[in-house]
Amino acid sequence: MNSKLQTERLLISPISMDDLQQIHELHSLPETDKFNTLGIPKNVEETKLIIKDWVEKNNSGQEKNFTFKIEEKESKAFVGLIAMNLGMPKFKIAEVWYKLHSNFWNKGYATESLSRMLKFGFEELKLHRIEAGCAVENIGSIRVLEKAGMTREGRKRKVLPLKDGWSDNFHYAILAADVKKSPL
Repeated sequence: MNSKLQTERLLISPISMDDLQQIHELHSLPETDKFNTLGIPKNVEETKLIIKDWVEKNNSGQEKNFTFKIEEKESKAFVGLIAMNLGMPKFKIAEVWYKLHSNFWNKGYATESLSRMLKFGFEELKLHRIEAGCAVENIGSIRVLEKAGMTREGRKRKVLPLKDGWSDNFHYAILAADVKKSPL
């Protein structure tokens, strides 16, 4: 897979094993772990196994999973990760997730990269629906999802196994038809 996406300020490209140290650092930050079900890896080898799986899925040729790194265009600084996992082809549906380094919070990068991923999903992958979820206490992520045009559709009770215990999850989605009404 050679999909490289761009925004005004960001480069969004498939991860590789060369990104191991930056991804390990991202996964090891307590502030980015707060609402993440992955947990902080015990060591870099654990992160390596996770990344290896993502890279293999990126390169499988089946185009079912896309895991990208987000970088600033000018500085090439590693901002974080964003991914899209496709469901069964008949349903034309996918789920997105993202995780940004706390040094890049509150700069609009999450909304900018998510908006670009939604455009990729609808225009290039011809999806019908894209979904996302977030812990109900994750105010930052809620803002990102809503700014990108996603609609809160529901709440699942005690479904996320977070470090602090089970959390409720807000379920968000956007349809291709929604985008046609108001462009991304």
